[in-house]
Amino acid sequence: MSAEIILETEGLAKEFAGFAAVGGVDLRVKRGSIHALIGPNGAGKTTCFNLLTKFLSPTRGRIVFKGQDITAMAPADVARLGLVRSFQISAVFPHMTVLENVRIALQRLRGNSMDFWRSRAVLNQYNAKAMALIADVGLSEFANWTAVELPYGRKRALEIATTLALDPEMLLLDEPTAGMGHEDIDRISQLIKRVAANRTVLMVEHNLSVVADLSDTITVLTRGRVLAEGDYATVSNNPEVREAYMGVGHA
Repeated sequence: MSAEIILETEGLAKEFAGFAAVGGVDLRVKRGSIHALIGPNGAGKTTCFNLLTKFLSPTRGRIVFKGQDITAMAPADVARLGLVRSFQISAVFPHMTVLENVRIALQRLRGNSMDFWRSRAVLNQYNAKAMALIADVGLSEFANWTAVELPYGRKRALEIATTLALDPEMLLLDEPTAGMGHEDIDRISQLIKRVAANRTVLMVEHNLSVVADLSDTITVLTRGRVLAEGDYATVSNNPEVREAYMGVGHA
């Protein structure tokens, strides 16, 4: 595994009662890149993500992160190594403020869950770092809003902020712009660009204009296998990819 590859899979496969949801995927993600995993519905993208973050165990194959075989590791151990999926850490508390949510996420990084019950003075030591993260995701003016009050796109930004509180080296984003209007999509896209300035990002995303705008490399899955890989121009001009997205045969 070369130094420029941060995450690699070899023959990664997952079968459910004989059905191959993922059928032998070889994936190589370059350090510092934005890498998109795309494909029609049922292509195996989410199963792939679940395998990478250890919410599922592979039937076959191996996963290597930063040169270390993580195939048999527990999800929490993989997260501690710096490979974090957005929802793993982003349990947003709806009736707490943006600041309180990010502050709690910072406490988790420290690893002392009992801080949750400690005095306001203890919690306030996290304020400066929390406010810096809140500013990074464009939520400064919403710091004292409760999470439940936030518009949908802003709530996704809060989820990303609580994930960033763990200081991940590589961030996995599952459908970061799903359900958003144009303005929110633009805002989250810009946020992903900023986040990726000093991290690696692997994302599943249906919005192909977002994929085209953000991605250095795109891997196309169909029926649990890699159909094509390359930059957007290469992938979008591939006739097999066009066929898969037009819904010819099985999606």
